[in-house]
Amino acid sequence: MTPDDQFTAPLFAGVDVGGTNVKVGLVDDRGKIVADTKFPTSPGESPDIAILQALEEFKALIEPSGFQWSDVAAAGLGTPGPMDIHRGVILTPTNLPGWHNFPVQGKLAEVLGKPVTYANDAGAAAFGEFWVGGGQQHSSMVMITLGTGVGGGIIIDDLSVDGANSHGAEIGHIVIDTRDDARICGCGQAGHLEAYASATALVERTREAMGNPDAGTVLRNLIGETSPLSALMVATAADEGDALAMKLVSETAVYLGRGIAQLAHLIDPAAFILGGAMNFGGADSPLGVKFLNEVKAEVRRLVFPVLGERLVLNFAKLGSEAGFVGAAGLARSQYNRTR
Repeated sequence: MTPDDQFTAPLFAGVDVGGTNVKVGLVDDRGKIVADTKFPTSPGESPDIAILQALEEFKALIEPSGFQWSDVAAAGLGTPGPMDIHRGVILTPTNLPGWHNFPVQGKLAEVLGKPVTYANDAGAAAFGEFWVGGGQQHSSMVMITLGTGVGGGIIIDDLSVDGANSHGAEIGHIVIDTRDDARICGCGQAGHLEAYASATALVERTREAMGNPDAGTVLRNLIGETSPLSALMVATAADEGDALAMKLVSETAVYLGRGIAQLAHLIDPAAFILGGAMNFGGADSPLGVKFLNEVKAEVRRLVFPVLGERLVLNFAKLGSEAGFVGAAGLARSQYNRTR
C-alpha cells in the first residue's frame, strides 16, 4: 500500500493526555487525520508506561497507512493540570497522581525519536480549532471549553499564548463576581468564571434552586429516574421545556458572556469558539442555538459597540479530536518555524 493522494507529507503525531484516556493520532500537513486511537491512562501508574504505549500505538497506526515512521516530522503533546511548559514538566495534575513532577516532554521525545512540542491540553484543543476547526478562517481566536471546569486557549497569529509561567489562557479563573458572598471556585478562590459557568457549577446552582418545592417538575422526574444530578440532565429538562432548567441555562449564558466581554476588551480576537462537553446540543440543537444567542446578547450589552457589532462566536467543530489534532498542529507550526 502507498500513501493515498488525499494525505500530504510530512505527518505530525499528536498526543492528548486525559485523566481517563490518552488519545493519539497521526495528522498530515494539511490537518487531515490519517489515523487515531486511544488507550486507558492508568493515572496512578508511572507515565513511562503511557509513553511506551503511545509509541506502540503510533507504530500500529502508521503500518497500514502506507507511510513510514520517518515521514513523521515532529510530535505534539497536550496534558492537563499545572505544568511548566518551558521546562517540559507536568507538575501536579489532580487526575494524574502518578505523573507529578515528571519531565514528560523530554521523555516522549526520547521514546518517539522526534522533537516534541508541549502545551496545555486546552491550548492544544484551541490550536486544533484554529488550524482546521471552527476558527480556521481567523488570524486570532479564543477557545473556551465548558465541562467539569472552564478551560481555554488563546491563539494569535499561529502562536499559542502560554504565558511566562505556563498559566496563560486560564479563562476559567477570570473574576466575574467580586461580592463578599461570591461562589468559590474549585481552585479555592472566589468569584471565578468556573464557579458560575462550568458543568459543576450548573449542577450546584440547580441543587440550590431545587430547594423550592414548586420548581423543576421535569427535573424532579429525571432525578427520580436517573441519579446523580448532572449538567446533561439539566439540558435534557430544558429541551423538554422545564422552566427552571431553561432559566439555569440562560443564567449560565449570562455568566459566560461576562467572561467573554472581559476577554474581548483585553485581547480583541477575531473569533470566540465554544467547546467542551457542555454545549447544550451545539449548533444542531434549538437549545444550543438559544444558549449561544444569549451569550452573544450579554457580550454585546457589555462591550464597546464595534466589538459587539463584529462579534464572532461559534461552537467548536472538532469535538474530542481537537486535542491530538491541535497538539500535532503545534508541532507542525514549531517545525515550520525552525526549518
